[in-house]
Parts: sequence; C-alpha cells; structure tokens
Amino acid sequence: MTEQPEIIFIDFVNYPNIVQDWVRNIHHRFPSTPIVVIVESSQSQLASDALSCGAVDYLLRPFSGTQLLTSVRNARFMLKNMKDMVAVSQASQKVLRLANRAAQTNNTTVLIQGESGTGKEKLAQFIHQMSARREKPFVAVNCAAIPENMLEAMLFGYTKGAYTGAVNSAAGKFELANGGTLLLDEISELPLELQGKLLRVLQEREVERLGSHSKVTLDVRVIASCNKDLRDLVSQGAFREDLYYRLDVLPLCGPALRQRMEDVIPLAQYFIRKYGEDRYYLSGSAREVLMSYNWPGNVRELENVIQRALVMARGMELQAEDLGLPLHQLCFDEAPGNRLQHTRKQAEFEYIYDLLQRFNGHRSRTAEALGMTTRALRYKLAAMRENGIDIDAIA
Repeated sequence: MTEQPEIIFIDFVNYPNIVQDWVRNIHHRFPSTPIVVIVESSQSQLASDALSCGAVDYLLRPFSGTQLLTSVRNARFMLKNMKDMVAVSQASQKVLRLANRAAQTNNTTVLIQGESGTGKEKLAQFIHQMSARREKPFVAVNCAAIPENMLEAMLFGYTKGAYTGAVNSAAGKFELANGGTLLLDEISELPLELQGKLLRVLQEREVERLGSHSKVTLDVRVIASCNKDLRDLVSQGAFREDLYYRLDVLPLCGPALRQRMEDVIPLAQYFIRKYGEDRYYLSGSAREVLMSYNWPGNVRELENVIQRALVMARGMELQAEDLGLPLHQLCFDEAPGNRLQHTRKQAEFEYIYDLLQRFNGHRSRTAEALGMTTRALRYKLAAMRENGIDIDAIA
C-alpha cells in the first residue's frame, strides 16, 4: 500500500503539456494531499489550469526560499484545517481550493453566496484559519438576527450617552475584529441606510463610533455571506450597487448538498463521530435513504437528522427508520439508477407540496421560497399532477 505523502510538489517546467492530466490523476490517487505545481513565470496560464484540476498552490520559477517555505506552510495549514472540512465531491473541493487562494490575500473582501444550511460560516472560518490573520479574532455578525435600531451601534460601536440607554462606551464588531476577520452574515438584510455607512467604512478603512468624532483605523478583512442573489436585489433597488461591487471582489458559491451527493455519507459519518462515538455506524438501508433524499435544508438538515438518529437508535447500527426521513420515497423493486432518480424526484415533489401547504397554495410566495420563477413552478406543478399529486386541493 502506497504511503500517503504530506505535500506533493510537481515540477512542470519541462513538461507543460501534461499539467492537467497529471494533476487530475495525482489528485484522484491522493485526494487529501495538497498539490503544489512549479512552472515558469511565463506559464501563468498553466498554474491556473493546475488550480482548476486539483492543485492548491503554485510556484513560478525563479522563486526564493522564502516563497517555497510560505507555500509549504500554506499547504500544511490547509491539510490541518481540512480535517474538519468534508470535501469529497469535485464541487466542494473546487470551492475549498478557491477559498484557499482567497485566504492568501490580506485585505480583499470575499462574498460567499449559497442556500441556507450550506456551511457559509464554516467556509468563512476556513478562510480565516488559512490566512495570515489566523492568530487574530474571527468575529461573526448575523445581520438578520439583530434589531435594525441596534445594528448600527453593534457594528460601529458607541460612546457613553450616544443614545438612551448607552450608559457606557462600547467597541463595535469592526473594532473587535481589528487585525482579524469580520463575517457579515445575511448581508442582504442590512438596511439601505446602513449599507451606505458600511461602504464608507470599507473604502476609508476607518470607523467612527456613534456619538464620537474620532476615527479608529481598521485592519480587517470583511467576508460577507447571504442566501439570496445580491445581483437580483441590486436590480430591485433593495441593495446598493456600489456596495455589491465592493463586496464581490472574490466571490464564492457554496454548493447545495444535492449538488455534492458524494459528500452525504462522509458528512453523516463526521456528525456521528461529533455527536456519538466511533462505535456507531450506518446500516445499508440508512445509507440508501440518505442518498435518496433531496436535502432541502442542506448540511444543517443532515446534521439534525444524524442527531435525531443517535437519539432514536436501539443499537450501534443506525437503521433507516432512525433517521426520521420519508421512507416511502424508496422503491426497492426498481433498478438502482432508476430508483435514485425516482426518489430524488419524489423528495422534490414532497418539498414543493409542503411549501404550498405552508403558503396556503399561494404560487408566487412558494416560487420565491424555492428560489425559482413562477413559470418554472408551473412546470413543476404540472409534473406533480401527472404523477397523481392533487395540487388543486390545497386552498
């Protein structure tokens, strides 16, 4: 059995035509090992190609000893931080590689978009840990969870007497994150007035507490995240275009769990170890149910399902019924490929049906919750009727 190397360096200076094939093959053989490629300074496109195929970093000849040590250090940090990042699928591995490259910049803002439950905060923490700011604070603010009248004071701080109830001075989240990273989660919920103030802070790199005329110089990397398409909000006038372009310097998109199904079982096993013990394991039927479900709630839903299964388990082997997922989606008399396609479709139909009931049959609100147009929803509803689902009975 071949020993797993810690880091793989590949020198392609004399073999520019085999970069992509070699990186793909080595990455397939050692998926958890960081790959660093070496090319000539005139071959920067090869470096880009290598990164798209699985490499985590590159060195351009001629490079210094300091650059080599930096590359080794970054690769080791990535290996260390990857232990808590389940990324088996190509989609999730690609996002991690891009996040690693983003981490190598110091002040550049990062925008992470993706559905709720895809792990956007965890990805932001990964960027922080992979960056030179890793020894400084990581501060997260959920813009949707703080009342609008308190959000400005929370972000920028305030002085004593700045408003009724301000009996003491307090630093805001920007100051608390100074030297480190500030995550602005659900940035789309930030009121328009505050969006203008945030833009000014990002441009000037300084903040002024409420009630104060003195400015505090900032050295903070800002990461913004949201589960909505900010471009759509800009076109609707709900988000400032200038702030969007200020945030969208290094965009990342966290894939939905249904787009990275290869990660489902490894993630389930990770959560079993996190909340249970190594002696718990998944039965074959439990694995099949997990792989047949559409995961509308993404990784957060999977985590909750595993926690529930550990509570309901009657032994060390987690059974399909312990998961609490809709078992009627499984059709064991079908061929495996057809069965998987059928059960995913049934899961999608069931999710749409539940949303329709929640919104009392209101099509436009259901389409908005699903992140699709009403026209696309009409096609889905037509397919559901063809499969015998009584949509029109929903008030």
